[in-house]
Amino acid sequence: MEKIVDIIEAMAHEKNISLESAVDAFKEALIKTAKRCTSYTSHFEAMVDMERKDYTVEQIVIIVKDDDERFETEADAVISLKEAHELYGADLELGDELRSPFILEEHGRTASFNLFKELQYHIQRQVEEDLFEKYREKVGHIMIGTVNRVDEKENTFIEIGELKGLLSQRNRIKGEKFKRGDTVKALLRYVSIDPEMGMFLELTRTSPKFLEKLMEKEVPEIADESVTIVASARIPGQRAKLALKTDFLNIDPIGASVGVKGVRINAVSSELDGENIDCIEYSPIPEVFITRSLSPSIVQSVKITSAKDKKVVVNITSDQKAKAIGKSGINIRLASMLTGYTIELNEIEGRTERTNEKSGNNTNPEVEKTTNTDALADLFK
Repeated sequence: MEKIVDIIEAMAHEKNISLESAVDAFKEALIKTAKRCTSYTSHFEAMVDMERKDYTVEQIVIIVKDDDERFETEADAVISLKEAHELYGADLELGDELRSPFILEEHGRTASFNLFKELQYHIQRQVEEDLFEKYREKVGHIMIGTVNRVDEKENTFIEIGELKGLLSQRNRIKGEKFKRGDTVKALLRYVSIDPEMGMFLELTRTSPKFLEKLMEKEVPEIADESVTIVASARIPGQRAKLALKTDFLNIDPIGASVGVKGVRINAVSSELDGENIDCIEYSPIPEVFITRSLSPSIVQSVKITSAKDKKVVVNITSDQKAKAIGKSGINIRLASMLTGYTIELNEIEGRTERTNEKSGNNTNPEVEKTTNTDALADLFK
């Protein structure tokens, strides 16, 4: 028995799993082997004492009523109250358990062989479960790996730790090409199990969450939550919009995210194959948020036509309409994705003069200030 317990410790060390997990796998192996030696409807309980380097297996039979339905499905796991009284005494009651030791050594070499096979199987399963849990906790985080191969369907297989990652063509930025040996950053979407591939990591470079995580790594203020990304929208490889906010008066969320001379935002853009990233300041007022999201265009007014269905009509002059729509409709699509509203543009007469405005990351320093404080009087009543 001591030899078997020593094997458990060695396997735990070799497979890099905890001793508790290895012991649980051993218990499962003992129970499965016992069922192989008797019947699969029998009930067993295994106990392992690592200090004494000993284990025991007990067969359990439950006392039930004569008409209990388990006589049809688990005949070896139950006994009638009448029969129990006849065999073991009249002091037994319904629900009592009759336990008897199961000695594995009495079942010969076949039982030992089956135990070893079962142990290998359950140890491997425990390894896979530990791996699954380890990487499941990393879902939504950036993974870095090395390209192992690219198949004929342009699926990219990436070595990441103990597992392989799959970056399919639809999860790759359009136009990206990888070759064997390249180092790739991607967001972990799922931990998947496939009959052919086994356990693998499903990766993406097109998710808005990937952009958010890259910004978090590049911008300390986002990492320490001084600046919060409220929402994000992307058309991968082309353009993206980020809505940012902060609760600190001394922090400019746009300036912090862009960095000096754009160094931070450019680093993220470079990782995304030159994707153009617009940073806007979030507002809890929908009309203001929608107005900012349509930057660099200047809108005249915003009217919410259906709060329930999230529909708005935006009045805009003809000279600003093209900017609001953007090339191939990209700007208005991103604004809609960012705000969650369906945006309808209503062209009105006139032209918009760009005076004293804040657009994107550029601010006109010559801002006209008012000296009339009547509008603030109500705040101090």
